[in-house]
Amino acid sequence: MNKNKIINDPVYGFVAIPTGLVFDLVQHPYFQRLRYVKQVSMTHLVYPGALHTRFQHAIGAMHLMSMALETLRSKGVEISEKEEEAVLAAILLHDIGHGPFSHSLEHSLIAGVSHELLSSLLMDRMNQDLGGRLSIAIDIFNNKYTRKFLHQLVSSQLDVDRMDYLNRDSFFTGVSEGVISFDRIIKMLNVVNDEIVVEYKGLYSVEKFIIARRLMYWQVYLHKTVIGAEQLLIKILQRAKYLTASGVTLFSTPAFHWFLSQEIDLTNFMADPLHLDWFTRLDDTDIMSAIKTWELHEDKILSKMCQRIMKRDLYRSVMSNKPFSPDYIELVKTKVQECLSVKEEDLHYYVFTQEIHNRAYNPSNDQIKILLKSGELIDITEASDLGNLEALSKNVSKYALCYPKEVGYIAIPSIG
Repeated sequence: MNKNKIINDPVYGFVAIPTGLVFDLVQHPYFQRLRYVKQVSMTHLVYPGALHTRFQHAIGAMHLMSMALETLRSKGVEISEKEEEAVLAAILLHDIGHGPFSHSLEHSLIAGVSHELLSSLLMDRMNQDLGGRLSIAIDIFNNKYTRKFLHQLVSSQLDVDRMDYLNRDSFFTGVSEGVISFDRIIKMLNVVNDEIVVEYKGLYSVEKFIIARRLMYWQVYLHKTVIGAEQLLIKILQRAKYLTASGVTLFSTPAFHWFLSQEIDLTNFMADPLHLDWFTRLDDTDIMSAIKTWELHEDKILSKMCQRIMKRDLYRSVMSNKPFSPDYIELVKTKVQECLSVKEEDLHYYVFTQEIHNRAYNPSNDQIKILLKSGELIDITEASDLGNLEALSKNVSKYALCYPKEVGYIAIPSIG
């Protein structure tokens, strides 16, 4: 079979599949499943173009990794062909453990199991199928390979994963604030002391990258309407699991039923390989087919929530920089009960809060190091003359409260 293929990507143009192994990975059913997992979950309800997938993102990240390796080699960094193939495989498969609607349902279907762990488990399975050809890729992914800079290209605060999703998500949402100079950043990469660094000439491009990440989080990923829609999706799943546990028969695909009908956490997930088997059969289409069917279910709470998703009749989302007072939350609950005749035990489906955190740059985690002309390495917050860059390294918290719009707007009391 001819495995020298190219993929026409709307963001970067033609992307080459560089090796036979990479072709086999792309063709693998675990990877093909990502065609049916949206990259940014419910964001399309705010930005209609945001229907791109984890499959597209993974291909794009692999393309940027190829560019990064070419740049580093041109600067004298020795990277063997085996290492090149391994790091390309690692970035291609880095999101293979994402479930339906990506981050939105990450801990709702399987409590305490992250997509990173699922990715690692699936890579182990694929490695067995491929006779150990992914062993180096797995070591790079898990940061166990001797050359640490390769892992940094896959996962760090300036990795090709972030470069692609910022660029791609801004492209498909139309939010221009997320556009970054990814090609400029990649051209300025180097390796010093087995660490990825950025040459001083790339300082301003990296500053823009950090600012773009902050803007994209508040304007896209953590947009109040997106948060409300994602929380409603979680509430639908909670109601469906409650009804299933109560003996109510709900339509669901076999894969979705597996997770609806039992409580799965980290301990029992790791103990039974069938859980991972069923996970590989699960994607957005399983959830959406159920929601479309449940619109007509006799359980009014479930059917109404599903109708809201399908008709985009979403809850009102109120945002605050401070936690909502218990009195205000009680006021909202009282109004909802009066307006919609909701039982006390069912209020959590109609009124719910969420605490949101965002940190555009975390220097205490792994620093973005700038290589000065003198050869000295310093953190970007020290190198930058941008006064607010240090402020972007602080953790910012916001608070969301959601409730049905038909109740009317309920003003937040002024805090004296």
